[in-house]
Amino acid sequence: MSDDKTLSSNSVQGPIAFGQRLAGSQVFNNLFREGMALVEETATYLDREGRSDSRQLSRTGSLAYAAESMRLTTRLMQLAAWLLLQRAVNDGEMSAELAAPEKAKVRLEGLASATTGSGWDDLPVQLRDLIEKSMGLQERIRRLDGAIGPDAPTAPIDNPVGRQLGQLAEAFKRR
Repeated sequence: MSDDKTLSSNSVQGPIAFGQRLAGSQVFNNLFREGMALVEETATYLDREGRSDSRQLSRTGSLAYAAESMRLTTRLMQLAAWLLLQRAVNDGEMSAELAAPEKAKVRLEGLASATTGSGWDDLPVQLRDLIEKSMGLQERIRRLDGAIGPDAPTAPIDNPVGRQLGQLAEAFKRR
C-alpha cells in the first residue's frame, strides 16, 4: 500500500545529532550555570581568602600556588568562552557555522594540573577543591564538545509531523 510506503519513508526525516540536542537542553543550562558560578567562586577566593592563604605558604607552596592559580584561571576563562559561545548558538544569537571557528580557538585540552606531589599537597584545600571542580567541568565540556562536533554520532528520529505532511502531500497528488 502506498500509505505504508509513505508512512515508512516519512518516519525518518534524517539524523539528529544527540550532542546538538543535548547542547540545547536543560543539561546545558545547568552546565552553564555551574561553570559561571565556578568562575565567580574562583575569582572571589583568589581575591580574598586566596591572598591571605598564599602568604602563609612555604616557598614551594608559593610557587605551586602561583602556577596552579594561573592554570586555574586560564582553564576557567577557556571554559567560560566555550560556554558563552554555545549559549549564543543555543539562543540564536550566532549560527553554529559562525561559532565554529571561534570555538576552535578555545583550548579544552592541555590545561591539566598536577594533582599529586609536594607542590599539590602544599596548596590550600580550597584552591585544590576549585582546581578539581574546574577539571571535572573541563572534562564534561570536552565530552559535550565532542558530541556536538561535525564527527558526532547521529541517530534517526521519528518525525510524526513530517510523516503527516508526507501523507497529506500524497493525498493531494492523487486528486
